[in-house]
Amino acid sequence: MSSKKIGFWSVWALGVGGIVGGLFPALGVVIQIADAGAPLAFAIAGTIALITTYAYAKLSVAHPCRGGTVTFLNQAFGLGLFSGTLNLLLWFSYVVMLSFYLQAFGSYGISLFTESTQPIWKHLLISLAILGTTGLNLLTANHIGKSQIWIVSFKLGILILFIIMGSSHIDISHLQPASVSSLQSIFAGAMVIFLSYEGFELIANTAEDLVNPKHTLPRVYYSVIGFVILLYVLIALVTLRAEPIEQILAAKDYTLAEVAKPIMGQFGAVLMTIAALLSTLSASNATLYGSARFSSVIAKSRGFDGSEINGRDQSSIGLFITSGITLIIANFFDISRISTMGSAGFLLIFAAVNLANARMHRYTKSKQWISLLGVGICLVALGMLIWFALQTDPQTVWVLVFMVGVAIGIEVIYYLSKNRQLHL
Repeated sequence: MSSKKIGFWSVWALGVGGIVGGLFPALGVVIQIADAGAPLAFAIAGTIALITTYAYAKLSVAHPCRGGTVTFLNQAFGLGLFSGTLNLLLWFSYVVMLSFYLQAFGSYGISLFTESTQPIWKHLLISLAILGTTGLNLLTANHIGKSQIWIVSFKLGILILFIIMGSSHIDISHLQPASVSSLQSIFAGAMVIFLSYEGFELIANTAEDLVNPKHTLPRVYYSVIGFVILLYVLIALVTLRAEPIEQILAAKDYTLAEVAKPIMGQFGAVLMTIAALLSTLSASNATLYGSARFSSVIAKSRGFDGSEINGRDQSSIGLFITSGITLIIANFFDISRISTMGSAGFLLIFAAVNLANARMHRYTKSKQWISLLGVGICLVALGMLIWFALQTDPQTVWVLVFMVGVAIGIEVIYYLSKNRQLHL
């Protein structure tokens, strides 16, 4: 790939694009769990994300490279079973979430076609989306950044217009304790909706391509999370005041398109559908960009260099492998179940990254207690997510067990095949 550098707004757009894609499928879910407390749940989840962002910002400045999370774990824990398993689990989670975004893209897209042809169009749209984003990622980082700026600007414009036009519907008293759900349901909703903030870790993968990463990275991390928290809270407030909750929940898979009708009219609903398509597409682009880059770092940590793969760019090899597996999963697997456990995989990774920064706090010049707090919060969030899955669909928990088991198995087989000493 080209060595052209990307600036603040390009990586900011990449970060926002990777996060906001989760808003559209998540909004109805958090309203279903937290009821009128959904805005507060968004704020709580954003605060939790901000704590983990601290670890990512510190580690990214200390290790400004394309490996991101993979590099952080390897540096903190060494090359062993623990870091290797987490690296593979991270890649599995990326593939699952990328498939989730693409299925959401296909589901929104088929609404533009006649019902009889929708099944065919869904597969076609999913395939075109993954092929298109793969082609885009073969271009330079500069092209990727510019495309994200245009896509994110357009979809944010629609969302901000929705907030402005619906501002007359906002009633701040809706957040008062007398009118919100119980604290238990609000915190449960916050733990689940935390998954919609996870895209911020993609920013770490851009460090090597970023202009002045030491100065720019912290600004990008904190401004992205701050902006998204405000956006989510305002959209939740407008949504709750647009229609009765029962009607919102009846259309929870396409909540924003539904509530846009009384606020912006039928044309507004179409605009919101377009925003959903752009949002899931840009999230797929950002996710694919990050996963392809850290896959080459995983390969290098296992002793594979460019000569062992015929001199091809390892980022491109990782891109093709990731895209190929995603193409199969997104088209032929039911992603609704495994998406929850894919996100659980991310929470495990975030806990490990917080632990990595706590362990390296002197080197990264960090406050150790903040990252230790992040470890605890991420593990609590993971526990609540598993508890929620056990209450709603217990079989999904086995997906997480399977993912972790496969990751451990691959690592053990690798060490045995290389006759290397197996250690944590």
